[in-house]
Amino acid sequence: MNYRVLAINPGSTSTKIAVYDDSTPVFEKTLRHDPEELNQFGDLFNQTDFRKALVMEAMEENNVHPQSLNAVVGRGGLVRPVSGGTWKVNEAMLRDLKDITIWGRSHASNLGAFLAKAVAEPLGIPYFIVDPVATDEMEDIARLAGIPEIEHKSLFHALNIRYICRLLAEKLGKNLTEVNFIGVHLGGGISVAAIKNGRVVDVNNALLGTGPFSPQRAGSLPIGDLIEMCYSGKYTKKELTTYLSKGAGLMAYLGTDSGIEVGKRVAEGDQKAKLVLDAMCYRISKEIGSCSAVLAGKVEGIYLSGGLAYNDYIVNFIKEHTKFIAPIYLYPGEKEMEALCQGGIRVLNGTEEAKEYPY
Repeated sequence: MNYRVLAINPGSTSTKIAVYDDSTPVFEKTLRHDPEELNQFGDLFNQTDFRKALVMEAMEENNVHPQSLNAVVGRGGLVRPVSGGTWKVNEAMLRDLKDITIWGRSHASNLGAFLAKAVAEPLGIPYFIVDPVATDEMEDIARLAGIPEIEHKSLFHALNIRYICRLLAEKLGKNLTEVNFIGVHLGGGISVAAIKNGRVVDVNNALLGTGPFSPQRAGSLPIGDLIEMCYSGKYTKKELTTYLSKGAGLMAYLGTDSGIEVGKRVAEGDQKAKLVLDAMCYRISKEIGSCSAVLAGKVEGIYLSGGLAYNDYIVNFIKEHTKFIAPIYLYPGEKEMEALCQGGIRVLNGTEEAKEYPY
């Protein structure tokens, strides 16, 4: 039997949607939203009906009848820490997605579960999220940060990292539970994950925490100097959080978060741009080396994904510094929409069981 699944991935000013028939894409589309139009709704979750209507219109325009769907999958947001996989959306999950105190922030992806429910419930079909950003399979030894009050947290590009892990395992003819990889997502934020027997046992906090700096994020910083910044009086908590998560990295050094623009400057002989880009690649390579130690050197492959994996300069730098560890595989771009749809299809065809959100 063929299964048809709709995936919905809400962003701050867009809603990406895709429909798949098993492994075959029917259509994909990005719906753009005017920020002023969204601002009129105030609370993020008040946008649900507005975005749902646009999703339904897009399906109609592409000759996809709602009644032909077998399931709907939304992007997983900032739920409480859960293991990887496909999760049924329940009231406890919806409650937690609205609770900003859990992670201290909200995110547009939190709307994914609400949109999945809004579309699927009237049709009487199941609705899920897949591999949310709060996916947490870290080993306990990886959590200890140095003081009892703070622990390392698992917040990363779980959807893309885990899906490509599946693809590479399949490519190598191995079962997912048999593989040890280092997975790297290179985007506005950067995730570097140590994957042991198919589980992400250690990973940097790619939202606001540890790891290499990225086009937008600061990554790990010298703690003494960071304390000085916090108490300098120059920033409010909100201003500093925004700076470190959206205005740091390439943006802070070079005034742009565009890998294409920075690459162009390097090609034109801009030595500052080269130094900064090299430093970012150096930090990424160093993080990959750290993950190889987590896996005791038993690494079968390193894969690079995300938008920056299209950049030959970045890829070649990382290859040169890490190829001694394991073979390197390229999966440029992101496969999030495909990953969402396939998570739902695995449940529908019985190869995976949907999990019950436990909180």
